[in-house]
Amino acid sequence: MTPVLEIRRASKSFGSHRVLHDVSFAVYAGEVHALVGENGAGKSTLMNIIGGIHRRDAGEIMLNAEPIDPLDPWQARQLGISVVFQELSLTPNMTVAQNIFVRREPTSALGLIHWRQLNDDARALFERIGIDISPTELVGNYSVGIQQIIEIAKAISFDAKVLIMDEPTSALSESEVDRLFSIIAELKQQGVAIVFISHKLGEVLRIADRVSVLRDGEMVGVVNPSDSNQDEIIHMMVGRSLGDLYPAKGVVSDEVLLEVEGLSHPPLFHDISFSLRRGEILGIAGLIGAGRTEVARAIFGADRYSRGSVKLAGIKLDLKSPRQAIAHGIVYLTEDRKVMGLFLSMTMRDNIVSSSLARFTDALGLLKHRAIADESLRAIKQNDIRPRDDLLSMTSLSGGNQQKSLLAKCLSANPKVLIADEPTRGVDVGAKVKIHQALRDLANRGIGVIVISSELPEVLGLSDRVVVFREGHVSAVLDGDNIAQADVMRYAVQ
Repeated sequence: MTPVLEIRRASKSFGSHRVLHDVSFAVYAGEVHALVGENGAGKSTLMNIIGGIHRRDAGEIMLNAEPIDPLDPWQARQLGISVVFQELSLTPNMTVAQNIFVRREPTSALGLIHWRQLNDDARALFERIGIDISPTELVGNYSVGIQQIIEIAKAISFDAKVLIMDEPTSALSESEVDRLFSIIAELKQQGVAIVFISHKLGEVLRIADRVSVLRDGEMVGVVNPSDSNQDEIIHMMVGRSLGDLYPAKGVVSDEVLLEVEGLSHPPLFHDISFSLRRGEILGIAGLIGAGRTEVARAIFGADRYSRGSVKLAGIKLDLKSPRQAIAHGIVYLTEDRKVMGLFLSMTMRDNIVSSSLARFTDALGLLKHRAIADESLRAIKQNDIRPRDDLLSMTSLSGGNQQKSLLAKCLSANPKVLIADEPTRGVDVGAKVKIHQALRDLANRGIGVIVISSELPEVLGLSDRVVVFREGHVSAVLDGDNIAQADVMRYAVQ
């Protein structure tokens, strides 16, 4: 059988850095072919070559046995290759429908946009996905999770022969993942070839027909999920075995470090109350849209709240900005590193110290460049950020290494309380272990850690207690070593 898409001996370098070497890859009609590997293994580069973002240095791309050479993403889509990129490519000040059908809007005989038809087409697409999203709402008014669904809907709206999904579930709840997988199953029945890139190996084994593994820019091998398991795939990815994904729980103090009482800002959240003890990792779980991120931003001073209070070590705070929060020792790791977390045009060094510049200025307010360089290199080594050149622009790093840089930036501020919103989004399994251990190390040093995650196993594996949000309210606070996923989901949806 002839593959729908075939990559033959592709190679790509950026300057002296070789990213891909002699990589071959194929996907067939009606197949889900997963592509996995550590951050920096070359997955996104390979997809960018197929999708018309990068030019390959060597090799061939074949579509239905015919050579193709897409010059840009639009041409790739016209050829029948549609890509859902890991980083969102939506325009926030345009409506949902406009984003989905940009450059393909239905028009009248006079060439004017037929707005009713445009919105009806978007509604029909969302009905197919099973999501209730307003086509006339501005994209910027939706959360990252909903924007990810819109991005997927946009890709599906093309009559694609090949659909490439780069970390499509990174911002989705479990119910939304189930819905997406139902859509994938339907597309398989229609003969669409699907490339599925993900660090979530449980999802890979669940959805994929075959799994290809990249390591250090080379294809290590292809496995059948029914004949393999996560341990084997991880060993292929990293060339070694990994220990437990979650570190051992620590000893939590009885001292209340952070206390949130009656925090409200209708209609986003209502009467939110919980406490965080010194040395504790407190997990916050709930469906996307339940108010988790909104509450975190309010505590951090990024957004205002209408009622309630936030106390740190018994002292009531009235934070009007993130700058004030950081000065008091409250640091927030945002769920959206690209827009809210990092200065992408600046260097790793500048990003890592950007939240703690007061530590690196002299009496005249001048920067201590030697101390900044030392802190940057220390943080890069501690967080295993690659490449190790801290003068590189953030845009030259893979998504996972950008995420580790964001964590390093937060830790450089010496927090008393760290609020980590989706701390391992877009991060490979090896890096997850290190981030999980870093969060537990912080707790063991007496720092209070709040972890917000859409991955229930991560919440349960890391947390000493779990606060469950539902529709802007706290529906339960669960304690103990054996909290069941089913219990969390019950409180999240009922």
